[in-house]
Amino acid sequence: MIKEEVRNMDKAVKKRKFKMPSAFTILFIIIVLVAMLSWFIPAGKYSTDSAGNIIAHTYRTVKSNPQGLWDIFMAPVIGMVGDDNTDGAISVSLFILVIGGFLGVVNKTRALDEGISSIVRKYKGKEKKLIPLLMILFALGGSTYGMAEETIAFYPLLIPVMIGVGFDSMVAVGIVLIGSQVGCLASTVNPFATGVASQTLHISPGNGLLSRILLLIITIGISIAYVYHYASKIEKDPTKSILYNQREEDLKRFAIPERTQDEETMTGRQKAVIWIFGITFLIMILGLVPWESLNSKFTFFNSLNKWITTTPVLGTVFGKDAVPLGTWYFNEITMLFFLMSVIVMFVYRMKEADYIEAFINGMAEFMSVAIIVAVARGIQVVMNNGLITGTILHWGEMGLSSLSQSIFIILTFVFYILMSFLIPSTSGLAAATMGIIGPLGHFAHVSSDLVITAYQAGSGWVNLITPTSGVVMGALAIAHINISTWWKWMAKLMLYLFLAVCVFLGIAAVL
Repeated sequence: MIKEEVRNMDKAVKKRKFKMPSAFTILFIIIVLVAMLSWFIPAGKYSTDSAGNIIAHTYRTVKSNPQGLWDIFMAPVIGMVGDDNTDGAISVSLFILVIGGFLGVVNKTRALDEGISSIVRKYKGKEKKLIPLLMILFALGGSTYGMAEETIAFYPLLIPVMIGVGFDSMVAVGIVLIGSQVGCLASTVNPFATGVASQTLHISPGNGLLSRILLLIITIGISIAYVYHYASKIEKDPTKSILYNQREEDLKRFAIPERTQDEETMTGRQKAVIWIFGITFLIMILGLVPWESLNSKFTFFNSLNKWITTTPVLGTVFGKDAVPLGTWYFNEITMLFFLMSVIVMFVYRMKEADYIEAFINGMAEFMSVAIIVAVARGIQVVMNNGLITGTILHWGEMGLSSLSQSIFIILTFVFYILMSFLIPSTSGLAAATMGIIGPLGHFAHVSSDLVITAYQAGSGWVNLITPTSGVVMGALAIAHINISTWWKWMAKLMLYLFLAVCVFLGIAAVL
């Protein structure tokens, strides 16, 4: 009888348990709320220059255009294809799908998994040296292509190794989760964060690259020191482990299995795929960095492109419409990842059917991200067509008149921390908010690329601890770590990273 009552109580608790809506639902609710606001907020517009940038102090009121049901449901559609008032997200959505296909083909070869595994085996007996090396590798993955879900495969590999040499599973989770997510925090050319935000503000993802590289060095340096110090402490005294009470269970749970000789070597084809993978992102960076704007005398890529495209036969074979590195945008980098996926197929000697399957499956994994960008852009569509974007910007312009550049950018960072809890999708967050925050930065005399850096830092900071992240909760589940224990262990690092980002942004805003 008592057991039956307990079961009934458990069922009742489960029924009452609140479940956070998906990013799609949250974004659509925001579209509805913004449409409702268009009935009450006065309509207004700013004048723009030839490049489409808003000119300060040119706000004027216009006739209102409240948005109805038709406009609400049309907003995500226009968000994808665009209209006269808002650019569509089709180029960035296609890029996200193609990079998903590229990653699907690379993952089919298991080259990245085996590469990390080979490094772990190579450093057997020197596991503490793995901490900085692996954290840097995971950070590069997070910073360049938003490495997140892909890290799940590495926890079962690293946890037994770290426990076996006297550390604990917290060290292993710290290496992978902190490494990759701090990389996302300081994204350099991450297509899902930097790319979406840059496209919204009509700037190249290469703008601000050097400052973001500096932020990456600072934040990953702090993170490595934090994890390394903790590992050193429990190496000397295992009782200092925050997980010491479950150590005996972990030793049994994560016993290291014996490996066969066949599992201990990477194939030559997998090594070649890793080289292609690295070269792909290097070419993307070279293509996106505006070299001539950094140094007007640096015309090497322009001259090289001109020589290739104008040389008889070579120009015809290569393509006369090719554009030089440093002037690339989403069309060019989308083409790059598609081309490199084909090269991986031939180098790895993958069957055509396997390549197509891997590419399509990779695209499918990123389909939701691509659609989220369009749905989120729908918010801007409703605001622009409802003629309330200018009014909101005008209110912001008036409020920013007394704020310094440093205060504005730090408040932007804090704003994105709060918004990241509401919209956990980095792509959706950028598409939903950057159309407003970017122009506000213009009023505060803060560059658009620094606004993007603040957004990425806020989103990345939250994604280290948020329980709404499948990556965080998945990693903790594999390691058998309670989320409250994770928060307790991360508290100091979160504070260090918060202060470091605030100082960095405050200084960068006035330079």
